[in-house]
Amino acid sequence: MSTAQSPAASEAPAPTDRRRVVLTGMGAISSIGTGLDEYAEGLRTGRSGARPITRFDTEGFGQNVACEVPDFAPERWIRNVPLDDMGRAGQFAVAAARMAVEDAGLTEADLGERQAVISVGTTDGESHDIAVLLEQELAAGDPEAMDPVLSRRINAGRLTTVIARELRMPNVEPTTITTACAAGNYSIGYGLDSIRSGEVDIALCGGADAVCRKAFALFKRFGALTPDVVRPFDKDRQGILTGEGAGILVLESLESALARGAHIYAEVLGYGLSCDANHPTAPDRDGIARGIRLALDDAGVKQEEIDFISAHGTGTKANDRTESAAILDVYGDAPPRTVAVKSMLGHSMGAASALGAIACGLAIEHGFIPPTINHRETDPECPLDVVPNAAVEADVRIVQNNSSAFAGNNAILILGTYGERVRP
Repeated sequence: MSTAQSPAASEAPAPTDRRRVVLTGMGAISSIGTGLDEYAEGLRTGRSGARPITRFDTEGFGQNVACEVPDFAPERWIRNVPLDDMGRAGQFAVAAARMAVEDAGLTEADLGERQAVISVGTTDGESHDIAVLLEQELAAGDPEAMDPVLSRRINAGRLTTVIARELRMPNVEPTTITTACAAGNYSIGYGLDSIRSGEVDIALCGGADAVCRKAFALFKRFGALTPDVVRPFDKDRQGILTGEGAGILVLESLESALARGAHIYAEVLGYGLSCDANHPTAPDRDGIARGIRLALDDAGVKQEEIDFISAHGTGTKANDRTESAAILDVYGDAPPRTVAVKSMLGHSMGAASALGAIACGLAIEHGFIPPTINHRETDPECPLDVVPNAAVEADVRIVQNNSSAFAGNNAILILGTYGERVRP
């Protein structure tokens, strides 16, 4: 079993132009588990988050399944900001941030003394609240009928400002990134750059989204919703299930982490972004491959060093075929094992790649590769080892986390065991 090294096991490197960045805390809210222990257990056991939708009326859609977060109790983690000041996505973001900083061993006093970045990605923000407001206006025929409490909290920028308020962080740059389903990785990259450059020592970054009628209707109109379960890379795959949740990571300069004796889960080795802008919705093979190559180069990692890939892996015909081709373009005929955690989580939109990054961090920490569940027969056009249906124990050292989004946005993240390499 692979475990993260303690700070005492390695000395801080000599100063370089680009500071090293490590992962010291994680908070996860998902349809398969809330908190790191539940989330890790869900990944190990191949738990499915699919369940009947409770958040909105699905009459007329012909299906009623999504991956909602069950039994979420925001008051367990949110202490300083009134719950009415944020919608469900905001509550997810704040709760996951509280989990992450407590996991990192940071207090409100610690955070209040530091300059930091808060970066959260999202696709839909508080779209559920927007839908409720619209229903109120249409029913009354008057915009004055809209609930002022809901109206105040629909700005997507509040996903980061409420975290700053909750954690009492006055010296922060709060940034909400809206690159749709790649937004989680984009936000992690933003935090990575902020620390590398010396601008800050700590960044809270990730993604958050809540199940909403808008996303459900959109993917239904596209014909992209599966009628039963998500089967990424399977020859009988039929589409996605919408999902929700949040993943927040504490990134920290290596010097800061060592100075305070923090536990280090992994080192954030690098990332790559590409935007091919080839099509509004369809993924582009060359664009994805370019993002992967950029990430490997930024991380200083060779192709043969990747232990597994956490794929974007939505379960749609086009995405899985195109992503597989891009992986083969980069890695040749013997690519790394490639898994799709969306088979368990559904597609949690802006939270997806952040939860994927946390899955990668847990895989490095605990020495396992999560499975692609619901798998029956691999599509010949997706010739990958998808770790079907059951997790495997493995010495995981370096992992690639893929994400793609509408309009050709691709964001690829590389995490590695701390101390695995020291770049010149």
